[in-house]
Amino acid sequence: MSEIVQLHARDGHTLDAYAAQPGVTALGGLVIVQEIYGVNAHIRAVAERYAEDGYVTVAPALFDRIERGLELGYGEQEKPRAMQLASKFDPDKGVMDIAAAIEWLRGFGLKRVGVVGFCLGGTLAWLSATRLPIDAAVGYYGGKIVNYLGERPKAPTMLHFGEQDKSIPGSDVDKIASAHRDVKIYRYPAGHAFNRDAGSSYDATCAAEARRRTLHFLREHLA
Repeated sequence: MSEIVQLHARDGHTLDAYAAQPGVTALGGLVIVQEIYGVNAHIRAVAERYAEDGYVTVAPALFDRIERGLELGYGEQEKPRAMQLASKFDPDKGVMDIAAAIEWLRGFGLKRVGVVGFCLGGTLAWLSATRLPIDAAVGYYGGKIVNYLGERPKAPTMLHFGEQDKSIPGSDVDKIASAHRDVKIYRYPAGHAFNRDAGSSYDATCAAEARRRTLHFLREHLA
């Protein structure tokens, strides 16, 4: 079952979120964190798939602070708009909105909650691990994690990167690995957004392997 719910951040901001529930007893809760294209059909599908895996999921609309109801596709004509919105995005407020999503999940009596994010959301998954009371974090191709190397995760953290990602230099991934040897880091022979099955960047083999590792990691720390 899926629905749109409202979340309430501690600064008084109210934002929408897409929530999906499993048809069985939940293994835990997951916040699914968007790319720069909003909580679109792809992100909703990701939330639904993790619900099918047994998690209560919620995908907060982090761009509601800039423009409500945002949902962009992946065409070249929409990319400049997405980049413009991303330039206005405040990561600190994004973390605040993720905290509201975590609180919403805790309202179900869930003992363990994790965060899984993609691109922009990959960086925010990292910040969630360093700043918020969660039990696990998984970040896919978070391009700005390297800017927060001084922040140490307080929860088990796993990161996925594409070796052919033109927007994230391999040297940045090396820096993360060197500074945080306890973080599980995996590299794949793929480009950016290799998990996104809604575009040309999709790599089915790499996406499947990353998902297998992620599900095992989440079961270990949330179930």
